[in-house]
Amino acid sequence: MAKGGFGGFGGGANMNNLMKTAQKFQQQMEDMQKDLENKRYEEKAGGGAVVVTTNGKKQIVEIKINPDVVDPDDVEMLQDLIMTACNAALRKAEEDTANQMGKLTGGLNIPGMF
Repeated sequence: MAKGGFGGFGGGANMNNLMKTAQKFQQQMEDMQKDLENKRYEEKAGGGAVVVTTNGKKQIVEIKINPDVVDPDDVEMLQDLIMTACNAALRKAEEDTANQMGKLTGGLNIPGMF
């Protein structure tokens, strides 16, 4: 019978260290998720005519529209400005999340984490 305990992975001390490391990583992940949920990312389009704010959960939390850009004869322009600002704000949130995740995982690519 093989010595070393758990399937050849070493003794109990190694397993305890692995468990402690996993618990620490899990706590860091939870802390990071809470921090990201509270962050706000703001982007503007049309020189500030439309301002969109998202959170770290990639949800739009606010849209501000300058009344001067509301032209009933050109609704498409306003729609484009809103879409541009929304996409930019969501992209900013995604980039920050990926950056924070990279710091936590040391650059490991762990699919499905966020």
